[in-house]
Amino acid sequence: MADPKGFLTTDRVLARTRPTGERVRDWNEVYVPGSLLPVISKQAGRCMDCGIPFCHNGCPLGNLIPEWNDYAYRDDWQAASERLHATNNFPEFTGRLCPAPCESACVLGINQAPVTIKNVEVTIIDKAWESGDVTPQPPERLSGKTVAVIGSGPAGLAAAQQLTRAGHTVAVYERADRVGGLLRYGIPEFKMEKRHINRRIEQMRAEGTKFRTEVEIGRDIDAAKLRRRYDAVVIAAGATTSRDLPVPGRDLNGVHYAMEYLPAANKVQEGDYVTTPITAEGKHVVVIGGGDTGADCVGTAHRQGAASVTQLEIMPRPGEERAPHQPWPTFPMLYKVTSAHEEGGERVYSVSTTRFEGDEDGNVQWLHLAEVEFIEGKLTQKPGTERRIPAQLVTLAMGFTGTDRQNGLVEQFGLELDDRGNIARDADYATNVAGVFVAGDAGRGQSLIVWAIAEGRSAARGVDRYLTGSSTLPAPVLPTDRALTA
Repeated sequence: MADPKGFLTTDRVLARTRPTGERVRDWNEVYVPGSLLPVISKQAGRCMDCGIPFCHNGCPLGNLIPEWNDYAYRDDWQAASERLHATNNFPEFTGRLCPAPCESACVLGINQAPVTIKNVEVTIIDKAWESGDVTPQPPERLSGKTVAVIGSGPAGLAAAQQLTRAGHTVAVYERADRVGGLLRYGIPEFKMEKRHINRRIEQMRAEGTKFRTEVEIGRDIDAAKLRRRYDAVVIAAGATTSRDLPVPGRDLNGVHYAMEYLPAANKVQEGDYVTTPITAEGKHVVVIGGGDTGADCVGTAHRQGAASVTQLEIMPRPGEERAPHQPWPTFPMLYKVTSAHEEGGERVYSVSTTRFEGDEDGNVQWLHLAEVEFIEGKLTQKPGTERRIPAQLVTLAMGFTGTDRQNGLVEQFGLELDDRGNIARDADYATNVAGVFVAGDAGRGQSLIVWAIAEGRSAARGVDRYLTGSSTLPAPVLPTDRALTA
């Protein structure tokens, strides 16, 4: 156990963020550099090393949280890094982007603030990079087997790294011009600077993983031909079909999917554009969707100099305490204030967009909405609550409905889909096509980064077993029944 009295003597302290007025003028991460290190050992010491550590169950990766908390408390950062990497390929990603279901499951959280698990995690991995403890781990020998991974998001990268380390020759195909998937173009720089992705890619290249960018399977290469070229294929293409909003005025200029708006802003940071083709500068911005993607749009609009930012959510505002039907250690739906919300803007709950109104040139100018309420379990519009708000840029951040069906990948492979439009798979992450596996959002549906990495590791184990008859690759045991894992 770290500090036997730590949970009694030490209060929860989070990483300090830079002043909002400063950080909205740049795209750097919002946290004060180095602010965690002076306090993180004491924070790790709050871990009680429970007899049954429910944080393990809260995290799909099965992270060994009490173990690396103990090492961090004792300032043994190398050992902490080793235990962290034992279950997680990319803790610098999860430590910045995951909503931390592990903290919701922390036993200490029953009657006081839980351990700052995310902050401990990101401190361990950042120190590991600084100290040179993160090094390539190439295989001792090659298996002679080849694997293609389609998609370079967290699921694809995790599967590729595990399979490369097992000795297989792995090529990752990415349709964008850079590796990283939604990590690269869907996550704003202020949430995770892309240098974290770049150095992981260099580590993977040194281990032997090959990357093929600007190649879309289904369009540039026939999926069936790809299957014949490789001994196995892992589909980790994500659930990239954005949910639309079919209301009058949807076709007006200035109404965009979030995944049109955010990548354009990220390309400015990559140096591809001097200015983004979709900008919030001087505009009244409305973000439809109250989740993390919506918050990313809010923070991006602030940095682009929006005149105002309003975020709409059709559901009621969540409570600040656990609801009775979401008891510990489940992951509760709570009112959350992200760094983007700290920076300004208005959040409006229990409203539904009825139509968009434009000017004579076809540009969106107003958004019409109405309040909604649950009546007999159905969201129903309240009479007399219709109004309009200014909207010169609208981003649709209402989630995703399944894997891309436009490029022919599903049909060319001959894949079966489940009733939610995701690629069907069995307990080994194998599809109905021999040698073709699926991991992450493409099979699971829109989900968290920890689920993507966990599924990438589990799918890699299934592929390794398929190619060699057995596998020693470590992987979390994950149920694939969505009813159990949602």
